[in-house]
Amino acid sequence: MPVIECDEATARERLEAAGASVESGNTDHERWRAEYGGATAVAYDGKVVVQGGDTARLEGVLRDDGGRVHLYSDGASRGNPGPAAIGYVLVDDSGIVTEAGETIGRATNNQAEYDALIHALEVAADYGFSEVQIRVDADLLVKQIRGEWDTNDPDLREKRVTVLEHLQRFDDWSIEHVPREINERADELANDALDDD
Repeated sequence: MPVIECDEATARERLEAAGASVESGNTDHERWRAEYGGATAVAYDGKVVVQGGDTARLEGVLRDDGGRVHLYSDGASRGNPGPAAIGYVLVDDSGIVTEAGETIGRATNNQAEYDALIHALEVAADYGFSEVQIRVDADLLVKQIRGEWDTNDPDLREKRVTVLEHLQRFDDWSIEHVPREINERADELANDALDDD
């Protein structure tokens, strides 16, 4: 359960600006409670406690902006198309910021790769990072995002446009292909999500 040391009034303003519903606290000690991105924030004097399954997006709204993040993402599909999942890891100078894996229904491997990157970019933007360095083991994804290869599949073309729109939220970005062993944790998170489903 993450605890964010911050001014609770500023935190409330950030959440309201992000579209979160903010309500009164349940006890005398709680200043307010808010729901955002499937998680709950509970404010006390000088801090906010974040609860729920996937707290990354809510934490991102509350933390200070700026800085560089290394983003690792991976998609997995069993059957191609078949049951699919995504995994991602965000790492900054202090270590792992957040990581997660989740199922996404039925998809091809390439669709899952794009969905993993899209979700990870949303989380990185919510955390307020100004620069993102993307590292993935899908060469097709890298070359299509860079514009080196055409995107003939209409679904992938739409996902490519979504990725490029998300990248505009950052001051600087890069994308590079890395060997699978460098991207092992994101791959593991995606496959664990499929195994647990």
